[in-house]
Amino acid sequence: MSKTQQSSLLTDQVAFDRIAYFALRSELLFDAVADVMPVAQAMPGSSVKFTIFNDLAEKTSTLTEDTDVTPVVMGDSQVEVTLNEYGNAVNTTAKLRGTSFLDVDSAAANLVGYNAGISIDGVIRDVLSAGTNVIYGGGGSTDPSSRVTVQAEDIIEANDIRKTVAALRKANAVSFNGMYMGFIHPDVSYDLRRETGVAAWRDPHVYSDPANIYNGEVGAFEGVRFIETPRAKIFVDEGASSTVDVYCTHICGRQALAKAHSIVDGNGAFPRVVRGPVVDVLSRFQPVGWYWLGGYARFREASLRRIESSSSIGTNA
Repeated sequence: MSKTQQSSLLTDQVAFDRIAYFALRSELLFDAVADVMPVAQAMPGSSVKFTIFNDLAEKTSTLTEDTDVTPVVMGDSQVEVTLNEYGNAVNTTAKLRGTSFLDVDSAAANLVGYNAGISIDGVIRDVLSAGTNVIYGGGGSTDPSSRVTVQAEDIIEANDIRKTVAALRKANAVSFNGMYMGFIHPDVSYDLRRETGVAAWRDPHVYSDPANIYNGEVGAFEGVRFIETPRAKIFVDEGASSTVDVYCTHICGRQALAKAHSIVDGNGAFPRVVRGPVVDVLSRFQPVGWYWLGGYARFREASLRRIESSSSIGTNA
């Protein structure tokens, strides 16, 4: 008896998973060191100024019994954070929403939200990377004197970390509960951990309350809690011969960065998702995006140090 089988008909239908997946994503980390924010802002403005008073110089000479002291002049400095607008948006059509087997609105919200985070994370990273206190990886036979002289063999060394920690302590930079915070690229972390050995690293659970471990934290070394992130700044082909990638490793104390934001119109410390107006005649186009009015600035240069190095597993040719 003849049987009509699945292979007899042209009715094959491909099934689709209705769960949306997204690109692999790095964690957003750099905002953690922006611990200076306005606490008594006088009014809205296009920028926010923070004032730092200088300490008086030591006075170690003795007083004369019948002579009054001569008052000294107080001094201060200011750090200004300029508020800038940041944002992005997508705009879906009615036909897309009506014919897609996926929930387009949920996907759009996910993409917009992550884009807000990664964009501001990049803004902070670039502010960190412009600091003036920098040393260069000492792995080569000749110590680099600038970014353009970093050779392929100038990878990070344990002594670079010790030197940086010493500079922070000498400058009275305040630590985060006893240790400084470091951001390091996985390629650079590989070189450092290979040199120092596993025994030289302390697991986060050994020295920290597990509830207070930072995202991406891989361990501590020489007084620095290291957070590993592929979003660490890379100056592509800016090393020696314009072929060596130069990586930034940031080691920070407290008050390294200041952050300010608008305090009106619903603005806050972080970007907000915005539903745009539907203004077309048939209400087919529905925009959604994110917006933030704020900014970052280096607050205390003495609390911010940068090591620029190559990596043995980086792109050096």
